[in-house]
Amino acid sequence: MTELVLGLAVFLGVHGFTTLRGPRTALIGRFGEVPYKIVYSLAALLGFYLIVAGFGAYRARGMVPVWDPPAFLRHIALLLMWPSLVLLVAAYARPAGIIKTRAKHPMLLAVKIWATAHLLANGDLGTMVLSVALLAWAVYARITLKRRPGVVLAEAQGWTMGDWIALGLGTAAWAAFIGGLHRALIGVGVLG
Repeated sequence: MTELVLGLAVFLGVHGFTTLRGPRTALIGRFGEVPYKIVYSLAALLGFYLIVAGFGAYRARGMVPVWDPPAFLRHIALLLMWPSLVLLVAAYARPAGIIKTRAKHPMLLAVKIWATAHLLANGDLGTMVLSVALLAWAVYARITLKRRPGVVLAEAQGWTMGDWIALGLGTAAWAAFIGGLHRALIGVGVLG
């Protein structure tokens, strides 16, 4: 569990630093944008690696049960994962469309939905630590984005190819996770 917590601290610490606009700007001014982005990316990758390796080690040692969620919560979690994956794709699909502009920050909303779904479906300590940490970060990041001066979000006038890409790829990813990708990557099947 130590590796998981360390990974979360590094990953979320790096991402949290970007919300501190003054220190971030000063660091970029001192070292340059490209070196800043390289160090930022490497630190984020290290954090992500530690999260994945730490969670894998936690699972291998035996998960620590905290509570046993009822079956209906697992069904709700399964349904929540569909909009989470659609929103995640919408965050990066171009051109931005209705989904992205209405969600305002679809990646952060996707993380919040993902974390909530996993908290509903899983009652073990490791999943709870991971999900609560990511949920707290997404809430914090959204609040700081709301307060950041000069952030103007364009409003899409209609459905774009980006919306269709988000729906198609998000739904395909959801189906793939249900069909066995979750078991292959995480070691636990979605459907029992």
